[in-house]
Amino acid sequence: MATTTTATSSDQGIPTGQGPVTRPNLTAVGTMVWLSSELMFFAGLFAMYFTIRSVAHPLWTDRTSHLNVPYAAANTAVLVISSVWCQLGVFKAEAGIPSRTGKLLQLGSWGMREWYVLTYIFGAIFVSGQVMEYSNLFAEGISLNSDSYGSMFYLTTGFHGLHVTGGLIAFLLIIGRTFTSRKYTHHQATGAIVTSYYWHFVDVVWIALFATIYLLQ
Repeated sequence: MATTTTATSSDQGIPTGQGPVTRPNLTAVGTMVWLSSELMFFAGLFAMYFTIRSVAHPLWTDRTSHLNVPYAAANTAVLVISSVWCQLGVFKAEAGIPSRTGKLLQLGSWGMREWYVLTYIFGAIFVSGQVMEYSNLFAEGISLNSDSYGSMFYLTTGFHGLHVTGGLIAFLLIIGRTFTSRKYTHHQATGAIVTSYYWHFVDVVWIALFATIYLLQ
């Protein structure tokens, strides 16, 4: 009498915990679902901004004259460029190269760690630039509780700044794990990749915020 056996992941030569090759990466899927909820959150902030602006247009005309658009554009460029460094780090993570294989100045030998460190530096510069901008606006009388424009400006840009800060913390964790682990695993590579999803997300959101707040005004 013939008997049937159920093949396990190990029988098929698939690393334990990763599942069949046809199954989507659950970590990546979960991250995308979470980012979708974050997108709805920012959509609500945009709706608030446009609604209040429509009923307080004279106030917007006066307050937006205090914005330093070239400064904000330069800060935006810093954040956008950081996404390029982040993606280069992703390519290295996918190739299983956690750290550089040559000298520090040989960019071609850089691994995920070095590109993510550079991404972190650019992200930190962006946040620092935002803090400096807040300081200048405070000096000109625009604060969170000064008026409806101040409230919407700081709510939209402030929540985004918190998200960027969260991304910086995630980068520190990803970078730190490359020092504490002897072997670069699939799980670590997945963590690096989903962190890049988040970083690209906050970059795209900021581009929309920059266009709305600084260009459309």
